[in-house]
Amino acid sequence: MLVGLVNAGIIRLRNAIPVIMGANIGTTITAWILSLVGIESSNLLVRMLNPESFTPIMAIVGVIFIMFTQNEKKHNIARILLGFAILMYGMDSMSASVSPLAEVEAFRNLFLLFSNPIVGVLVGAVLTAIIQSSSASVGILQALARTGLVSYGAAIPIIMGQNIGTTVTALISSVGANRNARRVAIFHLSFNVIGTCVFLTGFYALNAVLRFSFLSDEIAPVGIAIIHSIFNIFGTIMFLPFVGLLEKLTHKLVPDAEEDRIASQLEERFKLLEERFLETPALAVEQVKKLGSDMIDKTLQGLYVSLAMLDEYSHEGFVEVTALEGLVDRYEDRLGTYMVKLSARELTEYEYKTIAIWLHNISELERISDHSIHLVHAAAEMHERKIRFSDNARAELAVYKAALIKCIELAVTALREDDIDIAVQVEPLEEVIDRLNDELTARHIARLTNGECTLELGFIFSDLATSMERVADHCSNIAVSMIEIHADGLNTHEYLAQVKQDGTGFRKMYESYREEFRLPRDTRVRGNEATVSLPDNCPIHPFEDIETEA
Repeated sequence: MLVGLVNAGIIRLRNAIPVIMGANIGTTITAWILSLVGIESSNLLVRMLNPESFTPIMAIVGVIFIMFTQNEKKHNIARILLGFAILMYGMDSMSASVSPLAEVEAFRNLFLLFSNPIVGVLVGAVLTAIIQSSSASVGILQALARTGLVSYGAAIPIIMGQNIGTTVTALISSVGANRNARRVAIFHLSFNVIGTCVFLTGFYALNAVLRFSFLSDEIAPVGIAIIHSIFNIFGTIMFLPFVGLLEKLTHKLVPDAEEDRIASQLEERFKLLEERFLETPALAVEQVKKLGSDMIDKTLQGLYVSLAMLDEYSHEGFVEVTALEGLVDRYEDRLGTYMVKLSARELTEYEYKTIAIWLHNISELERISDHSIHLVHAAAEMHERKIRFSDNARAELAVYKAALIKCIELAVTALREDDIDIAVQVEPLEEVIDRLNDELTARHIARLTNGECTLELGFIFSDLATSMERVADHCSNIAVSMIEIHADGLNTHEYLAQVKQDGTGFRKMYESYREEFRLPRDTRVRGNEATVSLPDNCPIHPFEDIETEA
């Protein structure tokens, strides 16, 4: 249960450790109940303590509840009563079955072997690990003790081993769980192993000095229950003051993975978004800008790696891009929540505009990160199918990627520095990217028509081009939102129409970018019967159409 609760994040590891110690003590109650089997006395009250006296009544009540009631609560009670009755019946049957073993010489010699502490611990651990219950294995030992063959010297190490073997249940349940959940199981194991080593070392050191005579005496079932309880209570008292150190030990035994270390660093970074800073908006705005700059870095890193993987795929790169996308999502969530709270405060005009810009654009950064995932999945698909683009297509994509990288760098620089002069340079480049996208599509269709490219690659190329064009759109959204907010709410479509009708500034930047990001002039697609040559200034969308499109 604890493994599951810690795995779900409901309980912290440190809080689970004392519960494990308490569970170790609680599980000894079964041995005390089982030690009552066979109790005899002329006193009626004492005889009633014998489970043989009351378990038939419990079984009858359980059967009645199950057969004649529909209440789920009563059914649960019935299962408890029946389970206990079956346990008691099983112990009584086991005791009767093993009693003839007392006459077997080999069986008596076997228990002499168990007096060796190491052998006894191993036997107890293995038996309990197989049946996955220390209560059951202690019950078996108590049944054997009724034969009169089990001595204190044999029982003590076996009981210690049983406490180690019972941890196998938690170890099995932790398979596939997160690291903290696995630490719960490892703590349970290490706690019992260390406790056994300390207890046995101390006990046999004292025995070497004091020579305990009772070790050769026969042990009764109640003696087994006493030793079982003493060991677990002793271990809890000894280790309870050192919960912090034990937690550190489990972290050493199950170290953090790289992603856990990054997550821990990220949480430390998120402490910049301190709730108390909301009382001082100027300081809170600066914290938002710092975390926003971090988000930009993660977004850029993911995009750069995904673009690089179109040329050279690596599994490490795939994992990195996926992890970065998850980090960007967390930045969006934490920053968005914080800025919504901050926007309710009394802000200056500068603070209001800064928060408005970042609140709008963290979603744009997150969507760019999503497109990085699309790109890296396309790269993974090509790698798995062992296919690649032609030299012509790769040369064209190189130009497209260069234009896209410049576009996003302009957009995030404008956002990071709150620079409108840089922001106005984004839209002309985004228009050039739109034209590049159309030209690349036309050239790729020509290659498909002439058999220079497969249909499979055609779909991948189309998906890549679409994702890259969408990234440029989000860059445009970042720049335009900044201009809108600084212009006190200028409509987006109104702004775009206005700048595209500008016959000087916008046109000059557009022509400059067209010149900088020209597709190779010698790109040709050759077929069996025709040669298709597409000019560099492919007139799919001539410049004169820009105003109309706007």
